[in-house]
Amino acid sequence: MAASPDQRPLIAHVVFRFDYGGLENGIVNIVNGLPEELFRHAIIAMTEASDFRRRIRRADVEVHALNKQPGKDPASYLRLFRLIRRLRPAILHTRNFGTLEGALVGRVAGAACRIHGEHGWDVYDPDGTSRKYRAVRRVISPAVSRFVTVSKELQQYLIDRVGIPAPKVTRICNGVDTDRFQPREDAARALLPAERFPRGTVVVGSVTRFSEIKDPLNLVRAFIEARRSADGAALRLLMLGDGPLRPQAEQMLAESGNASVAWLPGSRDDVAALMRAMDVFVLGSLREGISNTVLEAMASGLPVVASAVGGNLELIQNQTTGVLTPPGDSAAIAQVLLHYAREPQRRLEHGRQARERAEREYSLRRMLADYENLYRRHSGLTLEAA
Repeated sequence: MAASPDQRPLIAHVVFRFDYGGLENGIVNIVNGLPEELFRHAIIAMTEASDFRRRIRRADVEVHALNKQPGKDPASYLRLFRLIRRLRPAILHTRNFGTLEGALVGRVAGAACRIHGEHGWDVYDPDGTSRKYRAVRRVISPAVSRFVTVSKELQQYLIDRVGIPAPKVTRICNGVDTDRFQPREDAARALLPAERFPRGTVVVGSVTRFSEIKDPLNLVRAFIEARRSADGAALRLLMLGDGPLRPQAEQMLAESGNASVAWLPGSRDDVAALMRAMDVFVLGSLREGISNTVLEAMASGLPVVASAVGGNLELIQNQTTGVLTPPGDSAAIAQVLLHYAREPQRRLEHGRQARERAEREYSLRRMLADYENLYRRHSGLTLEAA
């Protein structure tokens, strides 16, 4: 007897590139965390999918890379069309501006529901001021069944600036696994190179993509400046992640004589453990949605120094769980680092408050419940089907 077809709704997640990053990590959390008996999942990368796919723990998840070339590349949208026709997803969930056209392709290909997520600002429109980008969103919006944003700022942008009807926009804030990301352990320091991080040093950490909108050089400049002060002698730098600006960051550290007190090991799979080796977390981005790495740092019991932009204003309680600084202001970050270096009790108290806030308001459990409800509503899955 032939096996009956799988009746679970298929959610097809479309991203520009499936690689190490906050947005992609959020998708992995959704795929791994939602009940297997309720949903199937597929991941479609418009360009390529790296070994980041190994973080998916489910054996039934297909990952597809369409190898889109720079520019429009109409052939890649034809490949997307054919793939959607073959997969027949109940929900096509595109994410960020680079995949928005996929919603239009999905509508033509017969995807019953098209959800589009806004997780942050595009590198070519970091302030949301581009008329072209607003116009494209407005033109394609009829092909989108539901918009989902991670922050209040992005939600209001879609409603007020783009003109999307408010009932069509849902906000689901990112969540963090507070079991995996825990406050520091002394044993975690053993993961760091001992010659660069001797006992008694204050580890300034960051997990970021080395790209312009994340402005990682902002932190590098701040660290170099803080090290010039006598109070900054104990500071050490740990930056996890990769991207085109990483070689420049390493060059700046070498030219300033700070290469031996910094470690930039690239993308890592042991981020949770390495966060427990940090004392202060810094994210000096030019723009942010809701940063997964900020949430992970909060759950790790770290005070967070971040740019006063976007979702950071929602996550960080200034002078309580960390400090907000003007975007691009490395001098301001340097001063905060020196204050934290001089005041270990203040570091610990801000970190304790950050952990409590992460547990109370930003748990992964809450985020998964929100996405389960969203997918239930838009796939026709009833409570009785559970």
